[in-house]
Amino acid sequence: MKFHAIYFLSSAALQCAAFITAPTSKISATKLHQRPESSVPSASVMTLSRFMLEQSIKNQENQELEALMSSIQIACKTISNLVSKSGIQDLTGMQGGGGSVNIQGEEQKKLDVISNDVLKECLRYTGKLGVIASEEEDHPILVEEAFSSRYVAVFDPLDGSSNIDAAISTGTIFGIFEEKEECLVDDDATLDEAREKCLINTLQPGSGLVASGYCMYSSSTILVFTMGDGVNGFTLDPTIGEFVLTHPNIKVPKRGKIYSFNEANSPDWDEGLRTYVNNLKEGKGESGSKYSARYIGSMVGDVHRTLLYGGIFGYPGDKKNPNGKLRLLYEAAPMSYIVEQAGGKSSTGVKRIMDLLPEKVHQRVPTFLGSYDDVTEVEKYLSQ
Repeated sequence: MKFHAIYFLSSAALQCAAFITAPTSKISATKLHQRPESSVPSASVMTLSRFMLEQSIKNQENQELEALMSSIQIACKTISNLVSKSGIQDLTGMQGGGGSVNIQGEEQKKLDVISNDVLKECLRYTGKLGVIASEEEDHPILVEEAFSSRYVAVFDPLDGSSNIDAAISTGTIFGIFEEKEECLVDDDATLDEAREKCLINTLQPGSGLVASGYCMYSSSTILVFTMGDGVNGFTLDPTIGEFVLTHPNIKVPKRGKIYSFNEANSPDWDEGLRTYVNNLKEGKGESGSKYSARYIGSMVGDVHRTLLYGGIFGYPGDKKNPNGKLRLLYEAAPMSYIVEQAGGKSSTGVKRIMDLLPEKVHQRVPTFLGSYDDVTEVEKYLSQ
């Protein structure tokens, strides 16, 4: 597989556009910013670029985040384009024909690897990151290109990739931390010593996040993120190649009527959780209403629906996986930050996820998040 990246330097940030050449077919360079001559955006349209510029004017602390978000949105546009054409460009199926696994022992799809490369290349050349940690990487990556390494980026490049062959929604999850201290390593230090020192910057609780978000690739491409002052959602307008504000100041309802769990695992759940879900179905919960079940199997898609409609999303621990399957650092914590900023709640069932200090990069954690009252209710069942 060949990977090529072209970089553009604008007054706002260092941006990158990635073009992928698939190993079994020729793909022409994709024009991410095609703009028909008749398509002139209204001056009243709030694009993500304009939004970030205004935020940086209001608060100079956000100027460097503006550069990061510029690169993230370019990466999301690139991945969105790849996902939409994956079926016709031989990008579905397993990496290397099968047998390629990541550090968690999960078999990698072709787009897992490509999406990871796209995000790495777009983020590392912002010059603002000292460390990058990804689901698809064994260890955090030290960024040699950093000239002002103030931040640490963590991400799941393609959440729900098992759905990609069926054209079901997938997404990218990301979180941005501030470095605890500059990652300076002695010239004579070994690579393992360098990794160990810089790993300290990566292992932070969710309460240390300065920004997080997700990009959902579905019937439309939607980027939702927070910088600690509310949650906003932007939809990609393909006619102008820009993310446009479509979901300002998102607030999750205090209680919903939808639960989102993989009930196939219910025989291995805690008895309190089984009772909770059965009561929701029978209308015996605190709300007195019968809940509907909705489960996609892609965290981004399920959380996005929960954020808009309310209810509860959960991936609990069970007998097979006591800590569940979601990773704390780059799935549970970034999503929890978004949900809490939207007025919701997140929990392991007994503790606030945002307070947990990761012990390792790929640590897993039971996860419940969504409407405040719904998450509070499940905690009561799990504490019995």
